Amino acid sequence: MYKIYKTVLCSPVDYAAEELKKYLRMMMPMCGEVEIGYDPEAKEGFRLCLMQDLGLDVSDAEDTALDDILFIDADDRGGIIAGDNPRSVLLAVYEYLRQQGCRWLFPGSDGEFIPMVEGLKPIKYRHKPSCRYRGQCNEGAEYQDNMIEAIEFTPKIGLNIFMLEFKIPSVYYKRYYNHMHNQDNRPPEPVSYETILQWKRECEAEIAKRGLEFHDMGHGWSADPFGIDSAKRCDDGYTEEELVSEEARKYLALRNGERNLVHGIPNHTQFCMSNDEARNKVVRYIADYSERSSNVDFMHVWLGDAFNNHCECEACQKKTPSDWYVIMLNELDAELTRRKLGTKIVFIAYTDTMWAPLEEKIKNQSRFTLLFAPISRSYVKSLEISAEGCKTSPYVRNANVPPRDIGTCFAYLDEWKKMWKGDILSYEYHFWYHQYFDVGGTAISKVINDDIKAYKANSVNGVIQDGSQRSFFPTGLAFYTYARSMYDISLSYEEIEEEYFSCAFGEDWRDFRDYLDTLGRTFDNKYLEGQASSDINRSPYYNPDHVEDLKRVREITAKGRELIEAHYNMPYRIQTASVRILERHAKFAELFADALIPKALGDDDRADELRYKMASEMGKEEAYMERCYDHGLAFYAINRIFSKKTQSIIY
Repeated sequence: MYKIYKTVLCSPVDYAAEELKKYLRMMMPMCGEVEIGYDPEAKEGFRLCLMQDLGLDVSDAEDTALDDILFIDADDRGGIIAGDNPRSVLLAVYEYLRQQGCRWLFPGSDGEFIPMVEGLKPIKYRHKPSCRYRGQCNEGAEYQDNMIEAIEFTPKIGLNIFMLEFKIPSVYYKRYYNHMHNQDNRPPEPVSYETILQWKRECEAEIAKRGLEFHDMGHGWSADPFGIDSAKRCDDGYTEEELVSEEARKYLALRNGERNLVHGIPNHTQFCMSNDEARNKVVRYIADYSERSSNVDFMHVWLGDAFNNHCECEACQKKTPSDWYVIMLNELDAELTRRKLGTKIVFIAYTDTMWAPLEEKIKNQSRFTLLFAPISRSYVKSLEISAEGCKTSPYVRNANVPPRDIGTCFAYLDEWKKMWKGDILSYEYHFWYHQYFDVGGTAISKVINDDIKAYKANSVNGVIQDGSQRSFFPTGLAFYTYARSMYDISLSYEEIEEEYFSCAFGEDWRDFRDYLDTLGRTFDNKYLEGQASSDINRSPYYNPDHVEDLKRVREITAKGRELIEAHYNMPYRIQTASVRILERHAKFAELFADALIPKALGDDDRADELRYKMASEMGKEEAYMERCYDHGLAFYAINRIFSKKTQSIIY
């Protein structure tokens, strides 16, 4: 009989003990009951401990609340599984199980591989993950059961952060429950703002149970403090007059002589930052929110979510948006200090604030963390290690061209570093629409592995991914690569690829890898990103020379279907599930190629007909694989390609 003793009482360690018990019993079904108890003096069995209580060295952690250290010293009957904070104890349990052969490739029971073993291997291990910040943020079309599974999955692959964007993340939930792009197959199921708020609180409780760092908010501060509900939008059926009172309108950014909402969306709209009263309202609102949100580890304070839409009034034009932003952040720090609140604030270099301030500096840098969000970068290749030779452009109010060149992105960060000496992490977009532009999923996985190395080389200590919690289509390789690369930056892409594919597809994994790799190269993610046009004035996707490649897709999927059929029923559930997803992915690829052929030839009307057919046909498959496949976000991405506008799709 195995025993588990907790030497400290707190929710993450309680949960870690239950998880260890569950998986020990799954690995050894005949081992009998696994007892859990509390005993700080225990000398036998598994002891779940804080390293400090055992006198173990944690000096390589600059901050034990932020830096995870995992320690394991166990034989075949038990031993020490410890961490330098409660969350790290849970991470250490999963690492112990991983080294016993367990794998978690995507959320839910279908995504886990739990081996049957006769006994446990002795393990001695100590590791501090390569990146301090390792997480994800909600995006796409989300439903509540999957959100809970995503939170459960997060520490299993070594991540330590879960972020929930917005006061009420209604836009993401409504995409799913209104069945965006799939109403022919699934009628809308309206959910109220009150329900979504309750679901957010449920997510917060699940995050806390595991001791994960909770990052909250982001956009919304430019609207809610003025009585403008950031959860509502004009495209939800509201008029601007219903959303914006005359009292509130005077605080909105002046653009083209008017103060109004941008795109009818409060979250996209900036406010008049030179207005002392407006800034005071924002500062007090953030402080009030922080005061009643003691469960938040990091509060993200971002501005409006759009390019080139800052206030053009005479006073605002005296400083750059970043200078006004830093002034407000300093005022926020003073207010939080006055209230004796230790709230950590995350500020963002994003859209117009990619341009660093020219005059202002953050005074109390210990309160703040810089979030670098290069949303306009290319995802066709990885970030450069160095920005040497790359130049920034001067800030021009509401007439800026965002940096697309990946070396230049770091040049803009270097400008921020002249003022900022504190912690930096990145907010990334691999799992936003870009994942759907690499049809095989292998090219973007390679980019991710290199990106993490480039960030680390540029003093960026981790990443939060802005992306769907269902980014496992056609496989979870990209997300797995993301997590493993940040956990151990020394791992090569090839090592991670073999670990993932051999578990997902068994001994013939290389055949599946080669199939997906060939499929991705044939579609060409550079073309799908709108960067391979023969005539950009006609369309970012006009390229008749690419048609022959697209016609080859059905030949490739025909061979892929033979491979799938030969492995249709596999020894392990995770493998059967992985193969069955590829069956539906082959259909996705064929329909996508059919629609892209007329698009590449310039026949936009025919392309749009086939795009609609693709959405309808894939919508029929959604319910069968929605844990892994985000239909709403997939067609948010694909519809950008089939838009008849010739504009760039950078943002």
